[in-house]
Parts: sequence; structure tokens; C-alpha cells
Amino acid sequence: MDTQSLTGGFADAPVEAARAFRAALQAMARPGRIEAIAGATPPAPLSPAAGTLLLTLADAETPVHLAPSHDRPALRDWLTFHTGAPLVGPGEAVFAVGAWAALQPLDAYRIGVPDYPDRSATLIVEMEGLSALRARLTGPGIKDVAALSLPDIAAFQRNALLFPLGLDFYFTAGDRLAALPRTTKVEAD
Repeated sequence: MDTQSLTGGFADAPVEAARAFRAALQAMARPGRIEAIAGATPPAPLSPAAGTLLLTLADAETPVHLAPSHDRPALRDWLTFHTGAPLVGPGEAVFAVGAWAALQPLDAYRIGVPDYPDRSATLIVEMEGLSALRARLTGPGIKDVAALSLPDIAAFQRNALLFPLGLDFYFTAGDRLAALPRTTKVEAD
């Protein structure tokens, strides 16, 4: 383990984790809304937003999958040191992080079971940028309509059809975060 693995966590963990948790909740409660989230400085290729999200939500009982785009020794060491999260394959993950193409196929992740739909995975999709373009979003938490740049509209439409089962998604870019819960209906804009 190198010294980079020991740095880059929260400077003031209680305050920064609380702020990050609020941003994560706001994003999930208001699909398509882009939130600022900061606090972590993880090793590349993990963005500060994804690193902050993982420091906030992952712990020793939260299995994390690093997709091939993000499965690097420095990142493995950093995540293990700061969260204690076990690193697992996609079928065991509570959280998975990586670029969209590297997170495929989506059917490799748990979508819950009828009695326990919450036993599903949440994917943290690293993006080049986030914008209110390309996909039209409707559903719980959206007053009329929202919009968000999504990598594959059809995949999110299929996911919504699985409700109450399915995957939930966070999208991260730099220090920005947006979310798409399985309850959100997605259409091409």
C-alpha cells in the first residue's frame, strides 16, 4: 500500500460526510437534478464526486464492485483503507462504480427479489459531464419533467419496467452528481 492510499479522504469526516449524504439523498429524491458534492480526492480514474459518494455510503458491510475501467491497485487500496468495503464481483455488489461500457452487462447485478426489492445494486456511472439534455424524465420527485444526459436511454427504460425490482443509478462527473432511481420513467428528448 502506498502513501496515496492513505490520503484523499475527508478532512473533517462528520461534516463532509453529512453534506455528501444530503447531496446524495437530494439527487435521488429529485431525479435529474445535478448536485455539487465534494470532500474526497481519490486516485484516478475515480472522480471526486464518486469518491465522496463511496466514502459516504460504503463501509465494511457494503460490498463494492470496481468495473474494469476503475479496477486499479491504487483505487482498490484507497477504497479499502478509507471504507473497509469488501471488493466483489458484480453479482455480489451493493455498489458498483465505473464507466458505462465497463459496467455492462446490467443483468450481472442484483435487482432484488419480490419480497426484498431493496436487495439490489446501485451503480455509480462515471461520465465525462452531466447536463440537462438528451433524456426526458418523469415520475416521483419530479414536478413536471426533468432532463438528464444518459448514456443509453433504452437500458433505463427496460430497468424502469422491472419496478419494484431494478437498479438505481448515480451519475458522477468531476464534483457533480445526479441520480436516477428505478421509479423514474425515461423517454428520448
